[in-house]
Amino acid sequence: MTTTAHVDPTNREQAQAWDGTEGEYWAAHPDRFDTALARYQPAFHAAADIGPGDRVLDVGCGTGLTTRTAARAAPGGEAWGVDLSARMIEVARATAEAEGVTNARFGRADAQVHPFVTAEFDGVISRTGSMFFGRPDVAFANLARALRPGGRLTLLTWQPADRNEWIGVFAGTLAGRELPPSPLGSPGPFSLSDPDHVRDVLTGAGFTAVALDGLAEPEVYGRDADDALAFVLGLLGWMVADLTPAERDRRVEALHRTLAAHEGPDGVTLGSAAWLVTARRG
Repeated sequence: MTTTAHVDPTNREQAQAWDGTEGEYWAAHPDRFDTALARYQPAFHAAADIGPGDRVLDVGCGTGLTTRTAARAAPGGEAWGVDLSARMIEVARATAEAEGVTNARFGRADAQVHPFVTAEFDGVISRTGSMFFGRPDVAFANLARALRPGGRLTLLTWQPADRNEWIGVFAGTLAGRELPPSPLGSPGPFSLSDPDHVRDVLTGAGFTAVALDGLAEPEVYGRDADDALAFVLGLLGWMVADLTPAERDRRVEALHRTLAAHEGPDGVTLGSAAWLVTARRG
């Protein structure tokens, strides 16, 4: 797996974001993002059903927690994590080395077009990383080719925005409006939120036995409202960057009040809902 990447033209905007300031922020706060998704991790890992000798591809691996988990489940195999963010790949490598996970490998690659060896992998996994392809039909066909016949695909994707409290809170307070839904097939966090669309894309790419299991878990955004506010603004501060100082302060204060209202024993939690998607290469 190379550390450089040919990026398909349909993914250039995503590459600029993930290999730019957005990816830098994720790389600087790996534990925060992994904590937010922590309650989904056990079901996601169990669904992947990784065997001790499996070779696993982790698409959109970020800072590598899911890759390291897969590698530990396959001590006689290995896990390859790919992402568009060079900085997150650096963090993933360093963390795997520090934790002694020697069968985890990482590389910067556009999984939509990367020339994986045919039938190279026993499993492909992606935890909230598969919704950003410019051409999901092409991407999933490429991933199907990379899987051996009968190999397993396991995805975690968001359900529609109206079932995810976090996006309503962030968009409603900072942007001052609901964000328009991403058109089906275009990159965005909710691009694979419609079950019929997911089934159509995956079956068209050569997968069979496509199944979606609905999950709902709280996401943790900080120890308290102040901590959560700093974290969210670091990620989404661009939503208020062009406002007047007075309007920006008003919206930030509204977000702080909402986060404070969601404080509890586990910190600041907001509701979320995801699909656990599984399929087999035909």
